[in-house]
Amino acid sequence: MCGIIGFVDYPNSRRLAEKGLEKIAYRGADSSKILHFGQITFGHNLHAIIDFVEQPLVSEKGLMVINCEIYNWLEIGKFNSIYANNDSELAAKYLDKVVLNGEEEFVEAVNKFDGDYAFAYYSKRLRKLFLARDVVGVKPLVYYFDEKNGRFAFASEKKALNVSEIDAVHLNPRKILVFDVEAKQISFIDREITPKKVAKPLPEIKSALIESVKKRAPHKHFALLFSGGLDSSILSKVLNDLKKKGRYNGFFACISDPDSNFAEPKDLASARSAAKSLGLELFVRKVTLSELEHELPHIISLIESSDPIRVAVASTIYFATKEIHSHGIKVVLSGLGADELFAGYDRFKNSNDINGDCYSYFIKMYENDLYFEDIICMKNNLELRVPFLDIEFAQKALGLNAKYKIGKIGKTIVNKKILREIAIDVGLDKEIALRPKKAAQYGSNFDKAIESLAKKHGFKSKADYLNSLIKKCASVTAEGMVTKGAQRNIPIAALLSTGKDSLYALYLMQKQGYDIRCLITIESKNKDSFMFHTPTVELAKLQAKALGKRLVVVRTKGEKEKELKELEKGIMVAKKIFGIEGVCSGALFSNYQRQRIERVCEHLGVRHFAPLWHMNQEQYMRQLIPAGFKFLISKIACYGMDREWLGKRIDEEAIDALVALGKKYGINVAGEGGEYETLVTDMPLFRQKLRVSFSKKMSNEFTGEIDVKVAALDRK
Repeated sequence: MCGIIGFVDYPNSRRLAEKGLEKIAYRGADSSKILHFGQITFGHNLHAIIDFVEQPLVSEKGLMVINCEIYNWLEIGKFNSIYANNDSELAAKYLDKVVLNGEEEFVEAVNKFDGDYAFAYYSKRLRKLFLARDVVGVKPLVYYFDEKNGRFAFASEKKALNVSEIDAVHLNPRKILVFDVEAKQISFIDREITPKKVAKPLPEIKSALIESVKKRAPHKHFALLFSGGLDSSILSKVLNDLKKKGRYNGFFACISDPDSNFAEPKDLASARSAAKSLGLELFVRKVTLSELEHELPHIISLIESSDPIRVAVASTIYFATKEIHSHGIKVVLSGLGADELFAGYDRFKNSNDINGDCYSYFIKMYENDLYFEDIICMKNNLELRVPFLDIEFAQKALGLNAKYKIGKIGKTIVNKKILREIAIDVGLDKEIALRPKKAAQYGSNFDKAIESLAKKHGFKSKADYLNSLIKKCASVTAEGMVTKGAQRNIPIAALLSTGKDSLYALYLMQKQGYDIRCLITIESKNKDSFMFHTPTVELAKLQAKALGKRLVVVRTKGEKEKELKELEKGIMVAKKIFGIEGVCSGALFSNYQRQRIERVCEHLGVRHFAPLWHMNQEQYMRQLIPAGFKFLISKIACYGMDREWLGKRIDEEAIDALVALGKKYGINVAGEGGEYETLVTDMPLFRQKLRVSFSKKMSNEFTGEIDVKVAALDRK
């Protein structure tokens, strides 16, 4: 709805705010204003849906800038005897009223806002700046703390702060940030998303969805991103049944370019069929390959990423919202969030903790899909509304028993089971309700089109091609300052165990264009750690040298849970020295490992990537050999694997034998149950190969490990 920015104790802060607001001018064309108060500078771009109150908001008690759509602002005002002209003014007056009553009451007040918001509020008396956003993270908010100089900055988007060469990070929506302007310190107040148990799942989830859609449906003409799949179709059906709403249309974008051998995608036929069934007027934006090629640098700049999957998804939304804008519409509804809440992705079918995985995907949406969808919508002067991410609805969805997410309808096992049942219950055509999911980037041809462009320009991968476009995204200010209009994917550290999983995860992340700044390895005295593969540090050092990467070594006693504190220290070191913003791990199926790494990362404000998560184990193993990975078994600990397996080089024949052992004894083909560990001696990113000589040490018939006597790097 709006764009906000602020600086504390920055020289030339007004100029920085002006330049920052220019970078995100599309977030509000109705009004733009900057306010300077002592050390504080606030700026605001306004996108008005109906009436508006100019910002920044100023009172005797405080200053505020807010980007919001608060649906219960009238009720809050009435209950607290506060008169306000709109939701933003109500928020400012309400916080004025409670800010001096202590942090607990302040948090309680913020939690009463029902809707999507991101704000900065400065208390004149406390001399403290508060930053908060809705707990799901629908509205974006990033910040930067210059600890050395005691400076602080925030904005709706990273690019707004790039004019001052600031590397901002996302504010975790489950934390309220407090910056003490006098002490030059930041602290955080934790908030939670608590799953709610539901006694009668189908009627309660159905009712919560209808209520969420009702709140978000404008009374003026609006749009629905429509693919003809379950999520957008059920929203359309609920909208059709609402009595009070404006007129709405469906919009779909795809690559359709016969001259470049791109026929209409199958999803277009599905979208048209579903729209006809729902009586929905559907507008289709057909995009040619040359149009996509022309717009890709701009899209990369907008979403601040060159990740191929993100760019393909973003392209779909970009062209659809561009079409919506041409119709003079200001609000668009999206089905975003249903897959995360109801186990919509195929990989959920392999999960041994469906609800845990749903929660994990859900709480990370703010730094992935939500961020770039909001930016793209705002670029096209649209406010994004996401009914599936209503907090009441989301809490109930997260509290459902997993059997309501993946289970049988008739004889077929489906994901999003209860959502499909609700769709049928509200009268959606059964064929649409049971339609299998196809990811937007594939069903619209955008992924295929980017691959085609990469080949056309002689690149081996989509990531290499998209990274080559980054330099086209930079812009130059009137003063000649080069600004970072786009950047490579965030810098990350890779957890290194010396085994196949951690190194293949690193390999995939680098292929996707991520900047691997350093490696982190854990040296644990507990050789049977549940958390970490415990490599010989000397081998990790050699692998790091082969990769040309710096290595952070973390030493731990390996005591359960305490070792997480040691991991936290290692990530903090990597964050401080190498400026990392994320961590990748080789987690494949171990929720014990993944959830704990995620917990540490969330606490430190860095992202966790697990690119191998829920890969089919046999398929994963069979990818390694043709990819150029050479590795041997360094440790065994399961019935069926004897001395002959120790030191064995893994090839297709060995994988066949592991598959046979899996069928006979139930072992995990990739060793996910701790059946064996591996040592990688060569892989595509190694500049040199690792040579080892070893002896075999057996504890019993089926337990043993190699004892490395000599290890060195040789020319490849």
